[in-house]
Amino acid sequence: MRAVVSSVAFGLVAAGNDVHPLRTAQIAELKAMPGMTWTPAAHPRFASQMPGASKDLCGVKGDQEEIIKAAIASGEIAEYHADENYVAPDNFDSAANWPQCAKVIEDVRDQSNCGCCWAFGGSSAASARMCIATNASILLPLSAQDICFNSNRNGCGGGQINTPWSYIKRTGAVSGSQQQPDDGKTDPFKGMGLCSSFSLPHCHHHGPKGNDPYPAEGASGCPSERSPRGPTKCDADAKAPHNDFHNDKYTFSGQTTSPNGERSIQQAIQEGGPIEVAFTVYSDFENYAGGVYQHKSGSSVGGHAVNMVGWGVDNGVKYWKVQNSWNPYWGEKGYFRIIRGKNEGRIESQATASAANAKWSKKASGSVVI
Repeated sequence: MRAVVSSVAFGLVAAGNDVHPLRTAQIAELKAMPGMTWTPAAHPRFASQMPGASKDLCGVKGDQEEIIKAAIASGEIAEYHADENYVAPDNFDSAANWPQCAKVIEDVRDQSNCGCCWAFGGSSAASARMCIATNASILLPLSAQDICFNSNRNGCGGGQINTPWSYIKRTGAVSGSQQQPDDGKTDPFKGMGLCSSFSLPHCHHHGPKGNDPYPAEGASGCPSERSPRGPTKCDADAKAPHNDFHNDKYTFSGQTTSPNGERSIQQAIQEGGPIEVAFTVYSDFENYAGGVYQHKSGSSVGGHAVNMVGWGVDNGVKYWKVQNSWNPYWGEKGYFRIIRGKNEGRIESQATASAANAKWSKKASGSVVI
């Protein structure tokens, strides 16, 4: 079991004069609450602003439950239900269960100043599921650049969690790594010459500077970003066989599914790997400094899409392990844990993924890799 991270030990508390008085009051309220399972702290990214400052970074638009229901009704998505006799283990981690795919499962990405969390959650989960389904025969990251800017018109302006899967299934997505250049530590696929890496710069996100080498959002080197045009050709440094945009598309045949509820999500992950989920961000989440998050204070800020990779128990508290897309220097090495079994922020009723038995292939060749 993992202990709650100490904000003091990691220097997460901003100087008192730098903290907005309403945030100071919110943190004091949180610290005074009995039975807290996570550590609240005034993160420098939000410290000087009033609670709710993360609103523009939450890129999930619309009611995902209703969007998923409509997609199920149209046949675009299939409902997924856990088997009657399924019993989940107390702990499960996708990277540990499929070590041959750990490289792509643990690839924590960075959405920069762009509200395309919906594309990042989908591209990360799909990359992992593609690797798992092919027993690592296809071990590479799918391009968030392609998915974010080619699958809808809004890009950084927001989207839905069913869009990445529909796009990958319909047209395929090219390979693509993280922003280049990076600090030499965050991209496990650096130097592979993949087709279309993410073009917006690495930024410092939502927390203490620490070992994070990136400029702060809005500062020089990390300006406010607008959506670029969707790529139609590979990057100049792409290498064969990933240097032809139309011949580097990866796709799947089979169903896109939506598990609903704790047991169904657990079985879906255990069968096929990580899944994309959306949840409602409340202003107290801006103060997350480790532990098992649950909403305690503040109003809704917006919807955020992330990549759920497993679950566990910490001192009797059940949690989901979730990979964020705010670079590996944020949170618990790029991850956060959120209480499980209570549909916190509706995270257990807004999920999408390719089916575990989906067949993945390189679209141009038409050959299925099993």
